[in-house]
Amino acid sequence: MKLLLTGCTGFIGRELIPLLIKERHSLTVISRQSTGKIQAIANEPRINVIQMNPAEAGSWDKEEIQDSLKSCEGVINLAGEPIAEKRWTTEHCKEITNSRIETTNNLIKNLRKLRTPPKVLINASAIGFYGSHPQIKFNEENFQGDDFLANLCKEWESSAKNKPRSTRLLIVRIGIVLAKDGGALGKMLPIFRAGLGGPIGDGKQWMSWIHRTDLCNLINESLKNSAWSGVVNGVAPNPVRMNEFSHSLGQALGRPSLLSVPGPILKLILGDGARVVLEGQNVQPQRLNKLKFKFGFPSINQAFKAILT
Repeated sequence: MKLLLTGCTGFIGRELIPLLIKERHSLTVISRQSTGKIQAIANEPRINVIQMNPAEAGSWDKEEIQDSLKSCEGVINLAGEPIAEKRWTTEHCKEITNSRIETTNNLIKNLRKLRTPPKVLINASAIGFYGSHPQIKFNEENFQGDDFLANLCKEWESSAKNKPRSTRLLIVRIGIVLAKDGGALGKMLPIFRAGLGGPIGDGKQWMSWIHRTDLCNLINESLKNSAWSGVVNGVAPNPVRMNEFSHSLGQALGRPSLLSVPGPILKLILGDGARVVLEGQNVQPQRLNKLKFKFGFPSINQAFKAILT
C-alpha cells in the first residue's frame, strides 16, 4: 500500500516506519526534520521524504506533496508537539494546538480535493479526551472531559471526521507510550538507574500505558482490516497506579524506588503541563478487545521485562 505519513519521525516512528517497510508498504514521510535523519530511521532508500511544516497551509501546494496525495492509498497522521515536556505558556499551548489542529485541517482539506481519496485514514488522538478522574473507568463510549486537553482532543477528532466519505477513519486515543529510547519512560530511566526514582505526586493516580510495539502493531493491523473504524483506545488492558508503575520499574532495574517527586515541585517545572502526570485516568481498551487485538505486552511487568532486557 502507498502510505502518506505525518508526525511519524519521532519516538513512535522509530519503530513504526521499519515495521511498515517490513510489511512492504511504500512510504511518503512528511517531516519538519532533515531528510538524512528520516532515511536513517529505516535505512531504506525507497522512502520518499518531503521536508515541510504540515501546519502551514501553503506547504501543501508543493507539486511533490500533491503528487503523493493523488497516489496514496492510506494516511497515518500522528502529528503533534509533545504535551508534557514544557510549561504550558500561552505560546506553547498555541504550538500544541496548531501542530495538531492545523496539520489535520490542512490534511483533510487536501484529501477532500482528490478525485480518488485514500482508502483509510488513521488519526491520532489522546486519552486526555476523557479528562481525569480517580475512580471512573473510561472506555470509548464515555463523553469527553472539560479541560484544555479534552477540548483539544475533541477539536482534533472533529477535524479528522471531515475526511472524504469513502475514506475509512480510525481514531486512536493514545495513552502513555513505553519504550526505552524516549517518551516518559526514557526520561525516567536514568533517574531510576541511579536509585533516585519513585512515584510522582501522591502515587495514587492512574497510568494508562501501552508498549510501543503494541501501538505500532495495532496501527499496522488497522491498515489491513476494514472492521477497524471509529475510535479505539490505544492502551494496554491493565492500567496501573503510579505507585505500582514505579515499584515495577524499580524491580525490573534492581534499584530502589522510594524517593517520590512532590507534585508542587513538578508544577514549578511544568506549570499546568504537570496535570498530565499528576492526575491521570483509568482507560480501558474496550474496542480493541472486541476487535480481538492480541497485546504482546498486556501487563506492566511484561512490558518492562521486554524493554529492559
